[in-house]
Parts: sequence; structure tokens; C-alpha cells
Amino acid sequence: MQTNFSLAQLADPAMATSEKILRTCVHCGFCTATCPTYLLLGDELDSPRGRIYLIKDMLEGGKAASAEVVKHVDRCLSCLSCMTTCPSGVHYMHLVDHARSHIEQTFSRRLDDRALRALLAFVLPYPARFRAALWAAKLGAPFRPLVARLPRVGNRLAAMLDLAPAALPGREATNRPATFPAVGAQGAPKRVALLRGCAQSVLRPDFNAAAIRLLTRHGVEVVHAEGEGCCGALTHHMGRTDDSHAQARRTIDAWTAEADGAGLDAILVTASGCGTTIKDYGFMFRDDPAYADKAARVSALARDVTEFVATLDIAPTVESDLVVAYHSACSMQHGQGIRTEPKTLLKRAGFTVKDVPEGHICCGSAGTYNILQPELAGKLRARKVANIERMRPDVIATGNIGCATQIGKGTAIPIVHTVELLDWATGGPRPAALKATAEPVLQAAE
Repeated sequence: MQTNFSLAQLADPAMATSEKILRTCVHCGFCTATCPTYLLLGDELDSPRGRIYLIKDMLEGGKAASAEVVKHVDRCLSCLSCMTTCPSGVHYMHLVDHARSHIEQTFSRRLDDRALRALLAFVLPYPARFRAALWAAKLGAPFRPLVARLPRVGNRLAAMLDLAPAALPGREATNRPATFPAVGAQGAPKRVALLRGCAQSVLRPDFNAAAIRLLTRHGVEVVHAEGEGCCGALTHHMGRTDDSHAQARRTIDAWTAEADGAGLDAILVTASGCGTTIKDYGFMFRDDPAYADKAARVSALARDVTEFVATLDIAPTVESDLVVAYHSACSMQHGQGIRTEPKTLLKRAGFTVKDVPEGHICCGSAGTYNILQPELAGKLRARKVANIERMRPDVIATGNIGCATQIGKGTAIPIVHTVELLDWATGGPRPAALKATAEPVLQAAE
């Protein structure tokens, strides 16, 4: 793609990076075949190629974001399926992130839109606030029909109520800054930091609890770092760069202290949406003299939990006849390029694993997307659930809290984290989500 940025524009590192990305695009259109919003809407401007044209015109012309640009960029899920498909290596993630930041700096949203986005940024990254909000949602649930009829914001507020769990999980004892020693390790144990997370620690604390049991049982010491907070992913993808970078710096500092102290073999993440952002810290802070090196070090240590577990010698202690539909989160398969490890681990643990048809298409979660774009998110969820239910699995496994929440609201099939099944198969407890289902046929492995 030919570009015409001025030298003054290219003096801005963010603009120079986006210009290089734009020049990589060859207009081929392969991205349109795997873009969820183009699939639903059939509008070229709701495809990656169309958005690239809009972003190029906005940035190259030094323009404030227009209502049209905002509409089509807001509709982008950042699922990154286009990056998997692109034969030219266009780094769409960095381009659309820059566009979102530019939008937040130059476009005045409607008051209701600004207020809702500010509320999400104020609540979601903070577990205590999020837990209080979920209690409020429980009280507001009976008024959902009235809320849905409110002008402009009703559909979004109703989506928030719909996504809230009917009952909040109890507090998990391991969800605190602490070190969890390895059990039965021979020699010096490996030592990892495990991201506690924000929304996940409230909605599904059992995910990390299972990871801790699995890891410590296989000779790995696990630490929840003191001072660690939200990784910044949620606000980063809303274009709120100051917020996201402040959150990321806090977490980088916490992990750097652990690495400099007792040392770390890896930083593990059980929410793939967070993992994609953490692995990108090195890029995010590339021009920050105080954090460039520390951020790059954290990114180099970051692993999805299944990447790390794949290096361990795990063996099942029970045999199961459960059929597992594995849903690969977009942030897992497209953002991090992890496609085989989780399925291989589940098969090694004795489960029958089935791929979901159209597995490359997003479920509609995408951070705050299912709140900010509820109609499109609902259509994508219905499509995803129909593909899953067609396989008639006993359970759905995934590696991202957003997907678990989104899909779980559309089906009665229990949905668990991959590590919950791995923990159970190797000596841990039966996942809580499966306790209401019929017991599978289990027998001691020989």
C-alpha cells in the first residue's frame, strides 16, 4: 500500500510503526474471508481491509476521527483472525490499537457512550469493585425488561445484566498474594508467577486454583506476586492508553521484583486475552526508557499455562469417557499462535477431544465487546453455540474467561478451563462446573 505521511508525522514512533504496517498491506482481501463482522454484515468497511483504508485516511491526513471511522473500528472485535489469514504479515493488532488510541484522543463520543466506557474502565480491572457491581446486577436483574427499553443505553445495560452470574462464586483461599510450594519436587523446583487477574478472579477463581494444584503437584512452585494488578488488556483495547499503561507498569514492577528476588522460570497466564497483551508489553513500552527493558523481560517470560504444562511430565490417574469440545479463544490461536498444545494435553490426559466447526470465528466476547456491541456479539454467540452443540459434547473446554462467560450464557453444556480437566485427570478434584452433571464412567488407570 502506498503511503504519503510527512516527515513530521513519521517523527512520532507510533505513527511510524503504523505507516510500516500500512505499507505491508497488498489489498488482497483474504482477511475478509475470516472476519466475523464482515461475515455478519457483508460491508467492506466492516472488514480488516476496509478498516485499514479508513485508518490510513485518518492517520495520513492528520484528521480527528470521524463518526464513520469510529463506528467501523468500534465494531472490530480485535479477534485477529485476519492476522492468521493474511499472507503478507500485516500486524493489524498494532494498527487498530493505534487507531483506538487516536479515536479516544480526537473524537467526542456521546455522553452516554463516554459514561458507560468510563464505568467499565473504573470497575472491571478492580476485583473488589467488580464484585460489588455483580451484587448490584443481581439486585437489578428483575428490572431487566425496563432497563432494556431505556433509549440509547438500554441494550448495553441489559447485556451487562445478562452476563452477570446468577450466583457469585465463593472466595477462593488461593486468590491472594502468596507462594505455593512444589509438592514432591526432585531437586530445585521450577518457580513461576501466576497472574491472578481481575474479572476472572471474581467470576471463576476455580481456574487459577486448578492451575496451582496442577503445577505444584508436578514439582512447580507458584507465586501470586505482591502488588500485581490488572494487566491492562481491557482498557488497552478500549483505547485508554494512560489507564492501560499505568496498570501494566504496576504488574511489570511486581513481576520484576519476583524475578530479581527468588527468580522466575516463567510468568503464567490462565486468561489468553491477558496473555496476548502481556506478551506484547515489550512493544507497548518500546519507547519508554524506564520500562522498555523490564517490559521486554516480562514479555519474554510470559507463557500461556498450557504452553508451560506441555513441558511437564503429566500422566492421568483416571480414565474418562468424557467428550470435550475444545474452543480455542481468538486471543489464544490468533493472538498467541497457540493451536495444538491445549488439545494435545487433553488427549494425553485421556479425554476425547473434538474441534469446533468454524473454530476460527470469534464467539463475540472480545473483552468488553459483548457489552458495547451486544447485538453483534449475540449473533456470534448463537453461531458458536450452534456449532458446539452440533457435536454433542459432554463438556466445553477453553482457555479464556471471556469466552467461558460468553458461551456459557448460551448453552446448558458445562464449560471449564482446560487446566481444570488436566488437574482432575491427574489427581485433582472434579471441576465444580461438572458436579451438576451425570458422573462419567471412571476407573483407575493401570
